[in-house]
Amino acid sequence: MAVAARSAPQTLHHIHFPNENARYRTARNALLAEEMELRRQVERVAATRRALPPGGELKEDYAFEGPGRDGAPVRVRLSDLFAPGKDTLAIYSFMFGPERERPCPGCTHFLDSLDGAAAHISQRMNLAVVAKSPLRRILAFAQERGWRHLYLLSTAGNSYDHDYFGDSSGLSAAVRQQQEFTPGEEWDMPILNVFQRDGAKIRHFWGSELLYVPPEPGQEYRHNDLLDPVWNMFDLAPEGRGDFQPKLAY
Repeated sequence: MAVAARSAPQTLHHIHFPNENARYRTARNALLAEEMELRRQVERVAATRRALPPGGELKEDYAFEGPGRDGAPVRVRLSDLFAPGKDTLAIYSFMFGPERERPCPGCTHFLDSLDGAAAHISQRMNLAVVAKSPLRRILAFAQERGWRHLYLLSTAGNSYDHDYFGDSSGLSAAVRQQQEFTPGEEWDMPILNVFQRDGAKIRHFWGSELLYVPPEPGQEYRHNDLLDPVWNMFDLAPEGRGDFQPKLAY
């Protein structure tokens, strides 16, 4: 027998924590109403994202450098990253180009947590992390961090990051000026791109383009915030995010 959906109560009955006063509860209830609306908004945005029309077909079947069974690098095509029965692929571009002495600390703290989630994510979709350094250098850093679940690939020798904005080289002059990039300098960028396999075709579905919107004070980037437990945890603290900057070691 089907269970009828419960209608929302007309009056919300709130919990009360020990020794709280009426002023706190009034303010907290007002915040709770905003949190409920934020929850609805998050789902509205997710539904709008899911309803996007078909994106552009993959520009080319990129050949990445990936780890072989014997540890030697092997060629891995983007189309090879789709496991049977899983038609969605997320690729995160990690800021660790050959010109960097050490990887980006912001990317690294994010990947520390994503490594723990990767075994769960892979039950439903495909996930890969790419960087522009040679594969051996990427894998050596992964071993240093203790990453065990991320599938790491090198984009050295292909144009994936250029084409899908994992670096600044494909940006228009207008976007470069908007983002206040230094003329003549190129950067690898931390974008997440999602691709969808549609029969024999692979299409771009979505990218974290908030990375490239006009900067706003206190709102820079935040393009992957929904996926980042560190920033979300800090948002729950009285002091907020403050001026915290991730480091590779503390």
